[in-house]
Amino acid sequence: MALLRARNPKASNAAEIEKKIKRGNALRQGSSWRSSRALFALLLVAVCASAVATWLYLTSLDGDITETLASRRELVSPQPRVYSVQCSEDYQNHKRYPGCTPQSCGRAVTDAMVTREEAHALRRLAERGLALAGSEGGASILDLHSGALSMGKQFVNIYRYFGDQISDVFTAEDFKLYRDVRERIQAVIAETFGLDPTLMYLTKPTFFSRINSTAAKTQHDEYWHPHIDKVTYGSFDYTSLLYLSDYGSDFTGGRFVFMDQNGNRTVEPRAGRVSFFSSGSENLHRVEKVTWGTRYAITVSFTCDPAHAISDPTLP
Repeated sequence: MALLRARNPKASNAAEIEKKIKRGNALRQGSSWRSSRALFALLLVAVCASAVATWLYLTSLDGDITETLASRRELVSPQPRVYSVQCSEDYQNHKRYPGCTPQSCGRAVTDAMVTREEAHALRRLAERGLALAGSEGGASILDLHSGALSMGKQFVNIYRYFGDQISDVFTAEDFKLYRDVRERIQAVIAETFGLDPTLMYLTKPTFFSRINSTAAKTQHDEYWHPHIDKVTYGSFDYTSLLYLSDYGSDFTGGRFVFMDQNGNRTVEPRAGRVSFFSSGSENLHRVEKVTWGTRYAITVSFTCDPAHAISDPTLP
């Protein structure tokens, strides 16, 4: 018994050591678990922050529309809806034409100038003309004034290229409707901005556009870039868009976006709707990419410089 008692301290020491080892392992495992939990929490925070940043970035790419100036569902009539903006300093660098050069700048929308029936008739005119050719990319144009028509990756003169066939595509009534609508648009722009309509001149390019979701093949197909009409085209003093199809039912995407310092404002296309604005840098704008369907419109532009005037189109 004495011998056994003599050996017990060693056994007791070994047991204590084993307990300490187990306790240490448990503490290390607990510490490791707590570290893993903390690391997981940090990763979760990082993932959430990344997701928020990605969402904000994608939202900014989508234009982050802050105001809809005119929705597809409403009827802006009988008076235009006018939004005044401060004229840019650009006009100080251009020759001034009293009675026409913008003294006050802005943008406006009206659904009272062109009926939906007239818009649909003009759309059928565009469809017949663009059926002759069209761009390989998502944006095609038809200019009845110059005869320019998208064909593949280039343009042709529709009057020369198709010759006598044109009389089977367009009629004198088509061109009369086109001219009448142009005159009404010119009149409402003059009245809204307090101009003398006789001192405003139609200018180029004035054209039909057809836009769909087909991928762009050339720079001409990339219609969505922000731009200033006075910078891009030079002669423009007033720009107007006549829409020939409806946002949300004929196509999605394709909204017109004014890009202001305090937010982006959109006009939703509606057949027969006319949107018009002064063409300086106070109205930086772009068109959203069309994501589905086909968007038809006419760009009708005006200048104050008679040297850049063009005539209404006529059948050859």
